[in-house]
Amino acid sequence: MAWEFPQIDPVAFAVGPFAVRWYALAYLAGILAGWKYVCYLAKLGYKGREDEIPLKQQALDDFLPWAIAGVIFGGRIGYILFYQFGYYIENPTHIFAVWEGGMSFHGGALGVIVAMIVYAMRHKLPLLRLTDLVCCAVPIGLFFGRLANFINGELFGRVTESPIGMVFPRGGDLPRHPSQLYEAVLEGLVLFLVLLALAHKDKIRNKPGIISGVFLIGYGLSRFTIEFFREPDEQIGYLMTYFTMGQLLCVPMVLGGLTCIFYALRFNKESGDNGLSASTEK
Repeated sequence: MAWEFPQIDPVAFAVGPFAVRWYALAYLAGILAGWKYVCYLAKLGYKGREDEIPLKQQALDDFLPWAIAGVIFGGRIGYILFYQFGYYIENPTHIFAVWEGGMSFHGGALGVIVAMIVYAMRHKLPLLRLTDLVCCAVPIGLFFGRLANFINGELFGRVTESPIGMVFPRGGDLPRHPSQLYEAVLEGLVLFLVLLALAHKDKIRNKPGIISGVFLIGYGLSRFTIEFFREPDEQIGYLMTYFTMGQLLCVPMVLGGLTCIFYALRFNKESGDNGLSASTEK
């Protein structure tokens, strides 16, 4: 017997002709809560080089618009390139129709990475310290975002006979895995708690790059696993017979995470330094 899908209106509230959707509120909640959390973690302090510019409150406040731009533009461009390139080539006017949906986490992640690199270089800030802080906050946005996907009845799972299967309005008559909730728990809650614990360990916090690496590996492995329960994108289907686009995009994330951890351990061991500054040391 399948669970009944809760009929929740995707529109949270409306003001005249303007409708505010839960998905938009999820983005807003993730960004604001993540920013507050980053500010909190920055106050924990760290042991750095004498010439290293600390990440103060003002620097974090000024980075917030950069992060928002990275999420929105990166997420949209990533979706176009990874999932619907042919469609948007034929319909270029729809590229800017973000209200129709179409955002990619992997694209958003790339967008924020670029934003962090440029921002750190411009302000001569320690790049890996910034990425560690931001990575700790990302699971908050993932948690709210996946809940919004569930409310929208989108990105549902594959057909299942499991007792936790659910019939989605747009998923046909057969019960499916509520994979959005799997992702909310694993990529959101569990990963958040793991990074929270690491961020409160001085030995980890003072080796910038480890937390970033753990996030990349943790998300990559979580998403790769959950994709076995999630319905592949209709316009793409399976790649290489068994895998989905989401799984293939997770491979470079895991490799990048391993690289970050290797660099952080080797860099600190050999030089005794505790940060990678975007400035040129003279």
